[in-house]
Amino acid sequence: MITYIDMYRDQFGVELICRTLAAREGRFITSRGYRAAKARPDCERQIRDRELIAVMKDLHARNYGVYGVRKMWHAMRRSGWRIGRDQVARLMRQAGISGVVRGRKPRTTVPGRAPDGRPDLVMRDFKAPAPNRLWVADITYVRTSYGFVYTAFVIDAYSRRITGWATRSSMTTHALSLEALEHALNTATTGIADLVHHCDRGSQYVAIAYTERLAAAGISPSVGTVGDSYDNALAETVNGLYKAELIYSQPACSSLTDVEFATMNWVHWWNTTRLHEVLGYQTPAEVEARYAESLTHREPSLTTI
Repeated sequence: MITYIDMYRDQFGVELICRTLAAREGRFITSRGYRAAKARPDCERQIRDRELIAVMKDLHARNYGVYGVRKMWHAMRRSGWRIGRDQVARLMRQAGISGVVRGRKPRTTVPGRAPDGRPDLVMRDFKAPAPNRLWVADITYVRTSYGFVYTAFVIDAYSRRITGWATRSSMTTHALSLEALEHALNTATTGIADLVHHCDRGSQYVAIAYTERLAAAGISPSVGTVGDSYDNALAETVNGLYKAELIYSQPACSSLTDVEFATMNWVHWWNTTRLHEVLGYQTPAEVEARYAESLTHREPSLTTI
């Protein structure tokens, strides 16, 4: 009631609002009661709510404004705040902040004309026992003020880390998909002896240059069926989150350089800061660090004779 009166007091006056609502609703707050409530000092809960809302707004903004209730709850707890999930939901409503909602995106994959005999080694099972056992790759587009640019990602299925990416004004193999692959190979944290590379049958991935680079690195190629996004669902999911969390959440980029710089920052945030529900609300960097630590503990200790 107090909030409602605050919204319209300058337009209608406190007395008129209280009289009108009392006549229509009955037992509504009086103007005297309203002024007494406004003069009353804030209670402990109100003071704490203001403190938490300020923290939540800052945390939400530092994470691209994409966190919903669940991720905000985990993020607040990771920051040391003792807070319940329902309390987070209530305070987010008060603060006027909410999570991002993903939308559908146009299909951009152009099937290659050359015959492709590579098998599907994944069969929609995007789980891996360790880092650098399964990479998935795909391309998406970004609309700028001066036309389209394109971003290619290579993602590790174990940790969800974006291991390689490239943003270019052309979708040619050498300029985009192959550069993202080279980036992934250069940033691989462990060996790639048993690595499978999975993608769709787009012309950029069917190209001879791309296939030869996979073979030279000792990587087993895998492809899904034509026109079925579920066969590359993990990469499609990352593309969708990239568009929803970065591209659609801010004014249109004006150039390739703007998109490339924004993508670089987003990828770093994705790998090192963003909480992933599928990872138990951990970051890809934390998951890979814990895996490396587990390997250290498994190594037999050296004994002296």
